[in-house]
Amino acid sequence: MIHEPFLSVSPTKKPLAQRQKLSIFPNQPINMKKLIGILLLVFNLAQAQTKLQSPEEFLGYELGDRFTRHHRMVEYFNQVAQAVPTQVFVKQYGETYEHRPLIYAVIASPENFKSIEQIRQDNLKRTGLMEGTPSTKLAIVWLSYNVHGNEANSMEASMKTIYELVNPANTKTKEWLKNTVVIMDPCINPDGRDRYANFYNQYGNLPANSDPQSREHREPWPGGRANHYLFDLNRDWAWETQQESQARIKLYNQWMPHVHVDFHEQGYNTPYYFAPAAEPFHEVISNWQREFQTTIGKNNAKYFDEQGWLYFTKERFDLFYPSYGDTYPIYSGAIGMTYEQGGIGAGISITTNTGDPLTLKDRLTHHFTNGLSTIEASSQNATRLIDEFEKYFKENSSSPAAAYKTYVIKADNNPDKIKKITDWMTTHSIVYGQPAAAKATRGFDFSSQTVTNVNVTTEDIVFNVYQPKGRLITTVFEPQNKLTDSLTYDITGWNLFYSYGMKAYALNEKISVTKPFQPKAAEALPITGKPYAYLFTYQSLSDVEFLAALIKKGIKVRAANKPFTLHSQNFDRGTLIVTRRNNEKIADFDNTVQTLAKNLNRKIFTAATGLVEKGADFGSGEVNFLKEPKVALLGGDQVSSLGQGEVWHFFEQQIHYPVSIIGTDYFKTVDLWKYTTLIVPDGNYRLFDEAMLATLDRWVSDGGKLILIARATGSVADKKGFRLKEFADEEARKKSEKEDKEWKEKTGPVKFAEAERMGLSENIFGAIYKVTLDKTHPLAFGLDDFYYSLRTNDLHYAYLDNGWNVGILKGRQKPLMGFAGNKINKKLENTLVFGVEDKGKGQVVYLVDNPAFRCFWENGKMILANAVFMVGQ
Repeated sequence: MIHEPFLSVSPTKKPLAQRQKLSIFPNQPINMKKLIGILLLVFNLAQAQTKLQSPEEFLGYELGDRFTRHHRMVEYFNQVAQAVPTQVFVKQYGETYEHRPLIYAVIASPENFKSIEQIRQDNLKRTGLMEGTPSTKLAIVWLSYNVHGNEANSMEASMKTIYELVNPANTKTKEWLKNTVVIMDPCINPDGRDRYANFYNQYGNLPANSDPQSREHREPWPGGRANHYLFDLNRDWAWETQQESQARIKLYNQWMPHVHVDFHEQGYNTPYYFAPAAEPFHEVISNWQREFQTTIGKNNAKYFDEQGWLYFTKERFDLFYPSYGDTYPIYSGAIGMTYEQGGIGAGISITTNTGDPLTLKDRLTHHFTNGLSTIEASSQNATRLIDEFEKYFKENSSSPAAAYKTYVIKADNNPDKIKKITDWMTTHSIVYGQPAAAKATRGFDFSSQTVTNVNVTTEDIVFNVYQPKGRLITTVFEPQNKLTDSLTYDITGWNLFYSYGMKAYALNEKISVTKPFQPKAAEALPITGKPYAYLFTYQSLSDVEFLAALIKKGIKVRAANKPFTLHSQNFDRGTLIVTRRNNEKIADFDNTVQTLAKNLNRKIFTAATGLVEKGADFGSGEVNFLKEPKVALLGGDQVSSLGQGEVWHFFEQQIHYPVSIIGTDYFKTVDLWKYTTLIVPDGNYRLFDEAMLATLDRWVSDGGKLILIARATGSVADKKGFRLKEFADEEARKKSEKEDKEWKEKTGPVKFAEAERMGLSENIFGAIYKVTLDKTHPLAFGLDDFYYSLRTNDLHYAYLDNGWNVGILKGRQKPLMGFAGNKINKKLENTLVFGVEDKGKGQVVYLVDNPAFRCFWENGKMILANAVFMVGQ
């Protein structure tokens, strides 16, 4: 039997409702004795609901016997709050895409609970996010569970944890709560969690089968890890592309805890990981944050050692990428930590590679133990924990160590992009605005990657690091990050100025914000009569959303292939032209167009004529009619679930345009000729055999458009009928083979201990490259001469022969930001990034870099939109 160090002793009983059965017989005379009995039973049931129950009493089974569905956990947390209203409140803070509630609980001692709002506000005063002097001093520990749905033990552990925190028989937790407030988010990802629980509860053996090859341990695609749109919510803390993340970050910044733990699981043959973390640590992480991770780790180790449980620290899980559940809190002043229990795919019980059983009860007990150990360590060190937390924010506001003190966003950037990035900063409590006076200075230019003269105007947006979120600002916006160890867990480049393709600068001096920035509404130009045509710019994702809205309304739209001038106004390639001609069948045409533009804040330009002053007239062949895309998206086994989710979310939640998801299991039976466009996301495909490729070849030649993203390009590379080649010719192939051979001869035999690091020379860890664009091609409409690509793969293809090389890596390059090995950088020399192959009446679009990666790379989404709406028209 496992000894659980923080567990109080209480009898386990079945819920009263399961011990008694109520039988009412209608159509019989009222029996007063029976009626009184019924009333007493109802009274007893009500009493049972308000009496604190253990999870076992409430659920009717022991934790670990089965996977609890999300709604039952919510009911249990509410029962605890009802039973102990002087110590606990439970509130809903958001909702998932599948309409499950996102809840959190706040737990405190009865005395502290009376002033819980004062405690929250005092903590914000400590950070500087709220004005005033704090009058209370309590540690705040936040425990987050089940961000990955199929890492399923932690939600079970959360129920055990909240019970012990308020169990009157538990003297230890009573003592801790005297100076500590605990916040619990028992399930960050309810949609993924229930997807996994439903799978296991349907296919699990009774009793559980510990054979790893049994079906209950083989979760089908897409698995429960991700949310509804198949996003990894543990990579979305900073970017907030998902509504679960948006709701959670809003709540997080209302509390700003001192300690945050993110509970996870890893492969079941790996025991348990807890802090301290592995290198690399970002340099903004304070010495105290490093030190206290070790303090908590030692406390955890004490309890694990007592039980003989295996664990490891300082390996694999680093603190660099800013959008994790440990790093986002770290860069917001907390002690952020990941705890990883072995258990993915383990179900209720599994036999590990050592021949030992690993049960759900084991796993949840380990998380439960470390959760309480963390609270204990925080309580025992509460005074210093709070003092160091306050010191962190004082340093941020008065003496930030970052080399770059101020960031400038030029006022002439696209207004949609300005609004989107400033809205993002608002959600993270970043202060921005406009300066009091113009200033000539020098700074790093994100467009040229050089230090140059900068003229800051009073219309520009500025934000400096002298503020509570200063270190988060540095982490997200610094021109180059310092990587202390290239062996890292995730991407190493993410700067949002490159993501948005913005004119921006980093300065070594402080410029203060003196007035708030207010985004301007689209200028409402007077519209008289019935214009010959309406014109709209095409430079941002908001413009794509507007185009999609027009098409859905049945409005016929054209796009300019070349720049033109009309009424002394210059219009760029891609400008949307909505002529009265061909839209005669649209009822109330003018009102429909104007209303859509107003609702989506689009500036309306009008044309009294189709005769332009410069460029192509509206009836020219250089003004393309945009046919309505009927889009199919490949999904299912062999497809990267994350890759499919990115595209799915892009269509449904960002541009609001219909997409049909076609499963790989029946793809060969689908009539492709019903669709104009097929998107094949990143994935490892066996589907595209010779016969399937021949079918695609015919479909494209008949007018279809095939869009291949990232590794999907490998399905057609060097295949009959497609022009995508790894090498331009045999000579180039032999040259590459020779260089590989010389590299091996130079490095010599690889030592076993050095193998992983030697492999880094051929890898890219999410690095940013400067891609040269042919912006005359429709695939690049709305973009500039360069595109900053977040490259997450090592694919390399020769320029297309007899095709359009729209985006290329020209010459030998190193990443602008992030890590890539020397060997792969050489292979990327003069290679294709984005290309279009004309085939009969159709096109094949090659997107070698994934432009929709995690849906936070803003300009990448323009590339994807252009592939769908602009190419081939």
